[in-house]
Amino acid sequence: MADTNDLQAFIQPYHISDASDELNASLTTMAEGFAVTDSMIRTIITEFHRSMKQGLACDDKNELPMIPTFVTRRPTGRETGSFLALDLGGTNLRVCQVTLNGDTTYELVQQKFTITIEAKASRLWDFVAECVGVFLEEHDLRPDTGRRTIPCGFTFSFPIFQTGIASGNLSMWNKGFNVPNSVGRDVVNLTQSAFQRHHVPVEVVAVVNDTVGTLMTSGYSYPDTQMGIIFGTGTNAAYWEDLKNVGKWEGDKGGEMVINLEWGAFDNATTVLPFTMHDNKLNRKSTNHGLQVYEKMISGLFLGEVVRNALLYLVDQRLLFGGRSSEILNKSYTFDTAYMSEIVADSSPDLKAVQTVLESTLDMPPTTLIDRKVVQNVCNMIGTRGVRLSAAAMAAVLLSRPEMLKSSVSVGIDGSMYQFYPNFERDLYDVSRVFLGADFVDNRLKLRLAKDGSGVGAAIVAMTVDQERNAKA
Repeated sequence: MADTNDLQAFIQPYHISDASDELNASLTTMAEGFAVTDSMIRTIITEFHRSMKQGLACDDKNELPMIPTFVTRRPTGRETGSFLALDLGGTNLRVCQVTLNGDTTYELVQQKFTITIEAKASRLWDFVAECVGVFLEEHDLRPDTGRRTIPCGFTFSFPIFQTGIASGNLSMWNKGFNVPNSVGRDVVNLTQSAFQRHHVPVEVVAVVNDTVGTLMTSGYSYPDTQMGIIFGTGTNAAYWEDLKNVGKWEGDKGGEMVINLEWGAFDNATTVLPFTMHDNKLNRKSTNHGLQVYEKMISGLFLGEVVRNALLYLVDQRLLFGGRSSEILNKSYTFDTAYMSEIVADSSPDLKAVQTVLESTLDMPPTTLIDRKVVQNVCNMIGTRGVRLSAAAMAAVLLSRPEMLKSSVSVGIDGSMYQFYPNFERDLYDVSRVFLGADFVDNRLKLRLAKDGSGVGAAIVAMTVDQERNAKA
Protein backbone atom coordinates (compact mmCIF):
# COMPACT_ATOMS: atom_id res chain seq x y z
CA MET A 1 0.00 0.00 0.00
CA ALA A 2 1.16 3.53 -0.75
CA ASP A 3 1.20 6.48 1.69
CA THR A 4 -0.95 5.21 4.54
CA ASN A 5 -1.64 8.72 5.72
CA ASP A 6 -3.42 9.44 2.41
CA LEU A 7 -7.06 8.36 2.19
CA GLN A 8 -6.57 7.54 -1.50
CA ALA A 9 -4.25 4.68 -0.50
CA PHE A 10 -7.30 2.97 1.01
CA ILE A 11 -9.60 3.69 -1.97
CA GLN A 12 -7.57 3.25 -5.17
CA PRO A 13 -6.78 -0.49 -4.74
CA TYR A 14 -10.50 -1.29 -4.79
CA HIS A 15 -11.36 0.38 -8.10
CA ILE A 16 -12.49 -2.25 -10.63
CA SER A 17 -11.73 -1.05 -14.16
CA ASP A 18 -14.44 -3.06 -15.93
CA ALA A 19 -17.16 -2.42 -13.32
CA SER A 20 -19.93 0.17 -13.63
CA ASP A 21 -19.48 3.71 -12.34
CA GLU A 22 -22.28 3.10 -9.85
CA LEU A 23 -20.57 0.01 -8.42
CA ASN A 24 -17.19 1.75 -8.18
CA ALA A 25 -18.80 4.75 -6.48
CA SER A 26 -20.36 2.46 -3.88
CA LEU A 27 -17.03 0.65 -3.34
CA THR A 28 -15.30 4.01 -2.91
CA THR A 29 -17.80 5.09 -0.23
CA MET A 30 -17.41 1.73 1.51
CA ALA A 31 -13.59 1.90 1.39
CA GLU A 32 -13.65 5.42 2.87
CA GLY A 33 -15.70 4.10 5.81
CA PHE A 34 -13.30 1.23 6.53
CA ALA A 35 -10.10 3.27 6.05
CA VAL A 36 -7.69 3.67 8.97
CA THR A 37 -5.11 6.29 8.06
CA ASP A 38 -1.94 6.96 10.05
CA SER A 39 -3.45 10.13 11.50
CA MET A 40 -6.47 8.13 12.68
CA ILE A 41 -4.13 5.64 14.37
CA ARG A 42 -2.33 8.50 16.15
CA THR A 43 -5.70 9.69 17.47
CA ILE A 44 -6.55 6.13 18.56
CA ILE A 45 -3.18 5.77 20.37
CA THR A 46 -3.74 9.08 22.20
CA GLU A 47 -7.21 7.98 23.31
CA PHE A 48 -5.85 4.55 24.26
CA HIS A 49 -3.26 6.16 26.54
CA ARG A 50 -5.86 8.41 28.16
CA SER A 51 -8.19 5.46 28.78
CA MET A 52 -5.35 3.24 30.09
CA LYS A 53 -4.31 5.94 32.56
CA GLN A 54 -7.88 6.38 33.78
CA GLY A 55 -8.38 2.63 34.07
CA LEU A 56 -5.18 2.25 36.13
CA ALA A 57 -6.28 5.07 38.45
CA CYS A 58 -9.78 3.80 39.22
CA ASP A 59 -12.53 1.50 37.96
CA ASP A 60 -14.68 3.30 35.43
CA LYS A 61 -17.11 1.46 33.13
CA ASN A 62 -16.44 4.00 30.38
CA GLU A 63 -12.67 3.35 30.33
CA LEU A 64 -10.39 0.38 29.70
CA PRO A 65 -10.83 -1.99 32.69
CA MET A 66 -7.03 -2.40 33.32
CA ILE A 67 -7.61 -5.32 35.70
CA PRO A 68 -4.83 -6.28 38.18
CA THR A 69 -4.23 -10.02 37.78
CA PHE A 70 -2.34 -10.71 41.03
CA VAL A 71 0.43 -12.28 38.89
CA THR A 72 3.70 -10.74 40.09
CA ARG A 73 6.37 -13.37 39.35
CA ARG A 74 7.97 -13.56 35.93
CA PRO A 75 8.89 -17.04 34.73
CA THR A 76 12.63 -17.62 34.33
CA GLY A 77 12.54 -20.59 31.99
CA ARG A 78 14.25 -22.74 34.64
CA GLU A 79 11.10 -23.98 36.40
CA THR A 80 10.41 -27.72 36.33
CA GLY A 81 7.53 -30.09 37.06
CA SER A 82 4.16 -31.26 35.66
CA PHE A 83 0.99 -29.25 36.18
CA LEU A 84 -2.64 -29.39 35.05
CA ALA A 85 -4.30 -26.57 33.11
CA LEU A 86 -7.72 -25.78 31.68
CA ASP A 87 -8.17 -23.36 28.81
CA LEU A 88 -11.72 -22.23 28.15
CA GLY A 89 -11.86 -20.25 24.91
CA GLY A 90 -14.58 -19.15 22.54
CA THR A 91 -14.67 -22.43 20.59
CA ASN A 92 -12.89 -25.16 22.55
CA LEU A 93 -12.13 -26.31 26.07
CA ARG A 94 -8.60 -27.65 26.28
CA VAL A 95 -7.50 -29.82 29.20
CA CYS A 96 -3.70 -29.97 29.40
CA GLN A 97 -0.92 -31.61 31.33
CA VAL A 98 2.14 -29.38 30.99
CA THR A 99 5.66 -30.58 31.83
CA LEU A 100 8.21 -27.79 32.27
CA ASN A 101 11.70 -29.02 31.39
CA GLY A 102 13.71 -26.25 33.08
CA ASP A 103 15.51 -25.20 29.89
CA THR A 104 12.85 -22.78 28.46
CA THR A 105 11.13 -25.73 26.77
CA TYR A 106 8.02 -27.65 27.78
CA GLU A 107 5.98 -30.67 26.77
CA LEU A 108 2.23 -30.61 26.37
CA VAL A 109 -0.32 -33.42 26.51
CA GLN A 110 -3.75 -32.06 25.76
CA GLN A 111 -7.25 -32.94 24.75
CA LYS A 112 -9.61 -30.56 22.97
CA PHE A 113 -13.34 -30.61 23.53
CA THR A 114 -15.58 -28.56 21.21
CA ILE A 115 -17.90 -26.47 23.37
CA THR A 116 -21.47 -27.44 22.55
CA ILE A 117 -24.24 -24.95 21.84
CA GLU A 118 -25.98 -26.29 24.95
CA ALA A 119 -22.88 -25.60 27.07
CA LYS A 120 -22.63 -22.04 25.74
CA ALA A 121 -26.28 -21.44 26.58
CA SER A 122 -26.83 -23.25 29.87
CA ARG A 123 -24.67 -26.06 31.33
CA LEU A 124 -21.12 -24.80 30.83
CA TRP A 125 -19.77 -25.60 34.31
CA ASP A 126 -20.96 -29.21 34.26
CA PHE A 127 -19.56 -29.57 30.74
CA VAL A 128 -16.13 -28.42 32.00
CA ALA A 129 -16.22 -30.90 34.89
CA GLU A 130 -17.22 -33.78 32.63
CA CYS A 131 -14.38 -33.03 30.18
CA VAL A 132 -11.78 -32.81 32.95
CA GLY A 133 -13.03 -36.13 34.33
CA VAL A 134 -12.60 -37.75 30.91
CA PHE A 135 -9.04 -36.38 30.60
CA LEU A 136 -7.99 -37.63 34.05
CA GLU A 137 -9.40 -41.08 33.34
CA GLU A 138 -7.88 -41.43 29.86
CA HIS A 139 -4.43 -40.30 31.06
CA ASP A 140 -4.61 -42.15 34.39
CA LEU A 141 -3.99 -38.99 36.44
CA ARG A 142 -4.67 -38.81 40.18
CA PRO A 143 -3.52 -36.62 43.09
CA ASP A 144 0.02 -37.06 44.36
CA THR A 145 0.49 -39.13 47.52
CA GLY A 146 -0.73 -37.20 50.54
CA ARG A 147 -2.87 -34.82 48.48
CA ARG A 148 -6.62 -34.96 47.93
CA THR A 149 -6.66 -32.89 44.75
CA ILE A 150 -4.55 -32.05 41.70
CA PRO A 151 -3.63 -28.33 41.56
CA CYS A 152 -4.72 -26.69 38.35
CA GLY A 153 -4.44 -23.36 36.54
CA PHE A 154 -7.55 -22.15 34.73
CA THR A 155 -7.29 -19.89 31.71
CA PHE A 156 -10.68 -18.22 31.51
CA SER A 157 -11.00 -16.22 28.30
CA PHE A 158 -13.88 -13.98 29.32
CA PRO A 159 -13.93 -10.65 31.20
CA ILE A 160 -13.67 -11.15 34.96
CA PHE A 161 -13.11 -8.78 37.84
CA GLN A 162 -10.27 -10.53 39.61
CA THR A 163 -10.35 -10.46 43.40
CA GLY A 164 -7.43 -12.84 44.04
CA ILE A 165 -5.11 -15.22 42.24
CA ALA A 166 -7.82 -17.92 42.50
CA SER A 167 -11.00 -15.85 42.46
CA GLY A 168 -12.72 -13.60 39.98
CA ASN A 169 -16.28 -12.52 39.26
CA LEU A 170 -17.58 -12.76 35.71
CA SER A 171 -18.13 -9.24 34.33
CA MET A 172 -20.05 -10.21 31.19
CA TRP A 173 -20.30 -12.89 28.55
CA ASN A 174 -19.00 -12.45 25.01
CA LYS A 175 -17.99 -14.70 22.06
CA GLY A 176 -21.58 -15.95 21.77
CA PHE A 177 -21.85 -17.32 25.34
CA ASN A 178 -24.86 -16.52 27.51
CA VAL A 179 -24.87 -18.97 30.45
CA PRO A 180 -27.47 -17.84 33.04
CA ASN A 181 -26.76 -17.25 36.74
CA SER A 182 -23.07 -16.63 36.08
CA VAL A 183 -22.47 -12.89 35.59
CA GLY A 184 -21.33 -11.32 38.87
CA ARG A 185 -20.39 -14.69 40.40
CA ASP A 186 -16.95 -16.20 41.11
CA VAL A 187 -16.01 -18.42 38.15
CA VAL A 188 -13.66 -20.51 40.30
CA ASN A 189 -16.48 -21.29 42.76
CA LEU A 190 -18.81 -22.19 39.87
CA THR A 191 -16.15 -24.51 38.42
CA GLN A 192 -15.21 -26.03 41.79
CA SER A 193 -18.87 -26.75 42.60
CA ALA A 194 -19.21 -28.62 39.30
CA PHE A 195 -16.03 -30.61 40.09
CA GLN A 196 -17.57 -31.64 43.42
CA ARG A 197 -20.87 -32.63 41.78
CA HIS A 198 -18.99 -34.85 39.34
CA HIS A 199 -16.38 -36.13 41.86
CA VAL A 200 -13.42 -34.66 39.93
CA PRO A 201 -10.36 -34.43 42.29
CA VAL A 202 -9.02 -31.11 40.96
CA GLU A 203 -8.52 -27.77 42.71
CA VAL A 204 -8.24 -24.54 40.72
CA VAL A 205 -5.36 -22.67 42.42
CA ALA A 206 -5.05 -19.87 39.85
CA VAL A 207 -7.38 -18.25 37.36
CA VAL A 208 -5.81 -16.25 34.55
CA ASN A 209 -7.02 -14.61 31.38
CA ASP A 210 -5.92 -16.18 28.09
CA THR A 211 -3.68 -13.19 27.38
CA VAL A 212 -1.98 -13.58 30.77
CA GLY A 213 -1.43 -17.24 29.91
CA THR A 214 0.05 -16.27 26.55
CA LEU A 215 2.30 -13.70 28.22
CA MET A 216 3.57 -16.22 30.77
CA THR A 217 4.16 -18.95 28.17
CA SER A 218 6.13 -16.62 25.94
CA GLY A 219 7.98 -15.39 29.04
CA TYR A 220 9.03 -18.95 29.92
CA SER A 221 10.72 -19.34 26.52
CA TYR A 222 11.69 -15.66 26.01
CA PRO A 223 12.37 -13.80 29.27
CA ASP A 224 12.22 -10.40 27.54
CA THR A 225 8.46 -10.84 26.92
CA GLN A 226 6.57 -7.71 27.99
CA MET A 227 3.16 -8.32 26.47
CA GLY A 228 0.78 -11.14 25.56
CA ILE A 229 -1.94 -10.74 22.94
CA ILE A 230 -4.78 -12.84 21.57
CA PHE A 231 -5.79 -12.15 17.98
CA GLY A 232 -8.29 -14.97 17.46
CA THR A 233 -12.00 -15.62 17.97
CA GLY A 234 -11.83 -12.66 20.35
CA THR A 235 -9.04 -10.25 21.19
CA ASN A 236 -7.37 -8.96 24.33
CA ALA A 237 -3.94 -8.16 25.75
CA ALA A 238 -1.98 -8.19 29.00
CA TYR A 239 1.33 -6.56 29.85
CA TRP A 240 3.77 -5.98 32.71
CA GLU A 241 3.10 -2.68 34.50
CA ASP A 242 5.05 -0.96 37.27
CA LEU A 243 2.82 -1.11 40.36
CA LYS A 244 3.57 2.49 41.25
CA ASN A 245 1.57 3.43 38.12
CA VAL A 246 -1.49 1.45 39.26
CA GLY A 247 -3.34 3.97 41.41
CA LYS A 248 -6.26 1.67 42.21
CA TRP A 249 -3.97 -1.11 43.55
CA GLU A 250 -4.17 -0.94 47.34
CA GLY A 251 -1.43 -3.46 48.08
CA ASP A 252 2.35 -3.15 48.05
CA LYS A 253 3.43 -0.68 45.33
CA GLY A 254 6.86 -2.28 44.91
CA GLY A 255 7.66 -4.37 41.86
CA GLU A 256 5.41 -5.06 38.90
CA MET A 257 2.22 -6.92 38.05
CA VAL A 258 0.56 -8.23 34.93
CA ILE A 259 -2.37 -6.01 33.96
CA ASN A 260 -5.24 -7.42 31.89
CA LEU A 261 -6.42 -4.61 29.62
CA GLU A 262 -9.69 -6.18 28.37
CA TRP A 263 -9.08 -3.98 25.35
CA GLY A 264 -12.07 -5.36 23.45
CA ALA A 265 -13.98 -2.74 25.46
CA PHE A 266 -11.93 0.15 24.07
CA ASP A 267 -13.98 3.11 22.82
CA ASN A 268 -17.43 1.55 23.23
CA ALA A 269 -18.78 5.06 22.57
CA THR A 270 -17.03 4.95 19.13
CA THR A 271 -15.55 8.44 19.46
CA VAL A 272 -12.33 7.55 17.58
CA LEU A 273 -12.92 4.13 15.97
CA PRO A 274 -13.99 3.98 12.28
CA PHE A 275 -17.48 2.63 12.98
CA THR A 276 -19.64 1.98 9.89
CA MET A 277 -23.28 1.13 9.27
CA HIS A 278 -22.19 -2.50 8.75
CA ASP A 279 -20.60 -2.56 12.22
CA ASN A 280 -23.71 -0.94 13.67
CA LYS A 281 -25.93 -3.63 12.17
CA LEU A 282 -23.77 -6.35 13.77
CA ASN A 283 -23.68 -4.48 17.07
CA ARG A 284 -27.47 -3.97 17.16
CA LYS A 285 -28.11 -7.69 16.73
CA SER A 286 -25.41 -8.94 19.12
CA THR A 287 -26.15 -10.32 22.60
CA ASN A 288 -23.84 -7.69 24.13
CA HIS A 289 -25.12 -4.69 22.17
CA GLY A 290 -22.98 -1.60 22.64
CA LEU A 291 -20.16 -3.50 24.37
CA GLN A 292 -16.81 -4.92 23.13
CA VAL A 293 -17.09 -2.63 20.10
CA TYR A 294 -13.36 -2.72 19.33
CA GLU A 295 -13.33 -6.53 19.54
CA LYS A 296 -16.18 -6.66 17.02
CA MET A 297 -14.05 -4.74 14.52
CA ILE A 298 -10.93 -6.93 14.60
CA SER A 299 -11.62 -10.44 15.90
CA GLY A 300 -12.35 -13.69 14.10
CA LEU A 301 -15.84 -14.23 15.49
CA PHE A 302 -17.11 -10.98 13.98
CA LEU A 303 -15.09 -10.02 10.88
CA GLY A 304 -16.93 -12.43 8.59
CA GLU A 305 -20.26 -11.06 9.79
CA VAL A 306 -19.17 -7.48 9.00
CA VAL A 307 -18.25 -8.71 5.50
CA ARG A 308 -21.64 -10.43 5.15
CA ASN A 309 -23.45 -7.22 6.13
CA ALA A 310 -21.41 -5.20 3.62
CA LEU A 311 -22.03 -7.71 0.81
CA LEU A 312 -25.78 -7.76 1.46
CA TYR A 313 -25.78 -3.95 1.39
CA LEU A 314 -24.40 -4.15 -2.17
CA VAL A 315 -26.88 -6.90 -3.02
CA ASP A 316 -29.75 -4.69 -1.85
CA GLN A 317 -28.55 -1.98 -4.26
CA ARG A 318 -28.52 -4.62 -7.03
CA LEU A 319 -24.80 -3.96 -7.52
CA LEU A 320 -23.66 -7.48 -6.54
CA PHE A 321 -24.82 -10.95 -7.63
CA GLY A 322 -27.53 -9.29 -9.75
CA GLY A 323 -29.38 -8.46 -6.56
CA ARG A 324 -29.65 -12.14 -5.56
CA SER A 325 -28.50 -13.88 -2.40
CA SER A 326 -28.77 -17.40 -0.95
CA GLU A 327 -30.51 -18.84 2.10
CA ILE A 328 -27.12 -19.45 3.66
CA LEU A 329 -25.80 -15.92 3.08
CA ASN A 330 -29.04 -14.45 4.41
CA LYS A 331 -28.45 -16.06 7.82
CA SER A 332 -26.32 -14.31 10.44
CA TYR A 333 -22.75 -15.55 11.02
CA THR A 334 -22.69 -17.86 8.00
CA PHE A 335 -19.79 -16.02 6.33
CA ASP A 336 -16.97 -17.49 8.40
CA THR A 337 -13.80 -15.43 8.85
CA ALA A 338 -11.89 -18.47 7.53
CA TYR A 339 -13.60 -17.77 4.17
CA MET A 340 -12.09 -14.28 4.27
CA SER A 341 -8.63 -15.79 4.57
CA GLU A 342 -9.23 -18.04 1.53
CA ILE A 343 -10.68 -15.17 -0.49
CA VAL A 344 -7.93 -12.66 0.34
CA ALA A 345 -5.22 -15.21 -0.50
CA ASP A 346 -6.67 -16.03 -3.96
CA SER A 347 -4.36 -14.65 -6.67
CA SER A 348 -5.67 -16.73 -9.57
CA PRO A 349 -6.81 -14.77 -12.68
CA ASP A 350 -10.39 -16.01 -12.44
CA LEU A 351 -10.49 -15.99 -8.59
CA LYS A 352 -11.32 -19.71 -8.49
CA ALA A 353 -11.07 -19.99 -4.69
CA VAL A 354 -13.48 -17.07 -4.29
CA GLN A 355 -15.87 -18.79 -6.69
CA THR A 356 -15.70 -22.03 -4.70
CA VAL A 357 -16.50 -20.26 -1.41
CA LEU A 358 -19.42 -18.37 -2.95
CA GLU A 359 -20.98 -21.07 -5.13
CA SER A 360 -20.13 -24.30 -3.30
CA THR A 361 -19.97 -23.25 0.35
CA LEU A 362 -22.50 -20.42 0.41
CA ASP A 363 -24.73 -21.89 -2.33
CA MET A 364 -24.81 -18.70 -4.40
CA PRO A 365 -26.04 -18.80 -8.01
CA PRO A 366 -23.26 -18.65 -10.64
CA THR A 367 -21.09 -15.56 -10.11
CA THR A 368 -19.31 -13.26 -12.54
CA LEU A 369 -15.64 -12.32 -12.29
CA ILE A 370 -16.70 -8.80 -11.27
CA ASP A 371 -18.82 -10.29 -8.46
CA ARG A 372 -15.79 -12.19 -7.23
CA LYS A 373 -13.54 -9.12 -7.45
CA VAL A 374 -16.06 -7.15 -5.41
CA VAL A 375 -16.18 -9.85 -2.71
CA GLN A 376 -12.37 -10.00 -2.57
CA ASN A 377 -12.19 -6.19 -2.34
CA VAL A 378 -14.71 -6.04 0.52
CA CYS A 379 -12.81 -8.76 2.40
CA ASN A 380 -9.56 -6.85 1.88
CA MET A 381 -11.06 -3.56 3.11
CA ILE A 382 -12.36 -5.11 6.31
CA GLY A 383 -9.31 -7.31 6.87
CA THR A 384 -6.93 -4.38 6.38
CA ARG A 385 -8.92 -2.29 8.84
CA GLY A 386 -8.74 -5.16 11.34
CA VAL A 387 -4.97 -5.58 11.20
CA ARG A 388 -4.32 -1.81 11.33
CA LEU A 389 -6.57 -1.43 14.39
CA SER A 390 -4.80 -4.46 15.93
CA ALA A 391 -1.40 -2.85 15.37
CA ALA A 392 -2.65 0.46 16.78
CA ALA A 393 -3.55 -1.14 20.10
CA MET A 394 -0.29 -3.09 20.33
CA ALA A 395 1.72 0.06 19.58
CA ALA A 396 -0.28 2.07 22.13
CA VAL A 397 0.53 -0.39 24.94
CA LEU A 398 4.23 -0.57 24.08
CA LEU A 399 4.43 3.24 23.83
CA SER A 400 2.87 3.52 27.30
CA ARG A 401 6.12 2.06 28.70
CA PRO A 402 8.70 4.03 26.65
CA GLU A 403 11.56 2.82 28.87
CA MET A 404 10.95 -0.71 27.52
CA LEU A 405 11.64 0.35 23.94
CA LYS A 406 15.33 0.86 24.68
CA SER A 407 15.83 -2.89 25.15
CA SER A 408 14.78 -5.99 23.23
CA VAL A 409 11.07 -6.74 23.59
CA SER A 410 9.20 -9.94 22.78
CA VAL A 411 5.43 -9.96 22.38
CA GLY A 412 3.77 -13.36 22.73
CA ILE A 413 0.79 -13.72 20.39
CA ASP A 414 -1.72 -16.54 19.94
CA GLY A 415 -4.94 -16.88 17.99
CA SER A 416 -6.32 -17.84 14.59
CA MET A 417 -6.18 -14.35 13.07
CA TYR A 418 -2.45 -14.06 13.83
CA GLN A 419 -1.74 -17.61 12.66
CA PHE A 420 -3.90 -17.92 9.58
CA TYR A 421 -5.05 -14.57 8.19
CA PRO A 422 -2.82 -13.78 5.19
CA ASN A 423 0.15 -11.51 6.02
CA PHE A 424 -1.23 -10.58 9.46
CA GLU A 425 2.18 -10.72 11.17
CA ARG A 426 3.93 -8.87 8.32
CA ASP A 427 1.31 -6.12 8.44
CA LEU A 428 1.64 -5.82 12.24
CA TYR A 429 5.36 -5.15 11.79
CA ASP A 430 4.75 -2.71 8.91
CA VAL A 431 2.18 -0.62 10.79
CA SER A 432 4.24 -0.72 14.01
CA ARG A 433 7.27 0.62 12.15
CA VAL A 434 5.41 3.91 11.54
CA PHE A 435 4.58 4.46 15.22
CA LEU A 436 7.32 2.67 17.16
CA GLY A 437 10.20 3.60 14.83
CA ALA A 438 12.08 1.49 12.29
CA ASP A 439 15.11 1.07 14.58
CA PHE A 440 13.09 -0.52 17.39
CA VAL A 441 10.85 -2.66 15.14
CA ASP A 442 13.66 -3.95 12.92
CA ASN A 443 16.28 -4.52 15.63
CA ARG A 444 14.60 -5.09 19.00
CA LEU A 445 10.92 -6.06 18.55
CA LYS A 446 10.11 -9.76 18.16
CA LEU A 447 6.54 -11.02 17.70
CA ARG A 448 6.50 -14.63 18.94
CA LEU A 449 3.83 -17.21 18.23
CA ALA A 450 2.86 -18.58 21.64
CA LYS A 451 0.88 -21.48 20.20
CA ASP A 452 -1.45 -23.04 22.77
CA GLY A 453 0.10 -20.47 25.11
CA SER A 454 -2.98 -19.79 27.15
CA GLY A 455 -3.04 -23.33 28.56
CA VAL A 456 0.70 -23.61 29.21
CA GLY A 457 0.67 -20.18 30.88
CA ALA A 458 -2.05 -21.25 33.30
CA ALA A 459 0.08 -24.23 34.32
CA ILE A 460 3.08 -21.92 34.87
CA VAL A 461 1.03 -19.63 37.13
CA ALA A 462 -0.38 -22.68 38.98
CA MET A 463 3.19 -23.85 39.52
CA THR A 464 4.22 -20.52 41.08
CA VAL A 465 1.15 -20.55 43.37
CA ASP A 466 1.78 -24.14 44.40
CA GLN A 467 5.46 -23.37 45.16
CA GLU A 468 4.45 -20.40 47.33
CA ARG A 469 1.88 -22.54 49.20
CA ASN A 470 4.41 -25.27 49.85
CA ALA A 471 6.99 -22.73 51.04
CA LYS A 472 4.50 -21.40 53.60
CA ALA A 473 3.41 -24.87 54.75
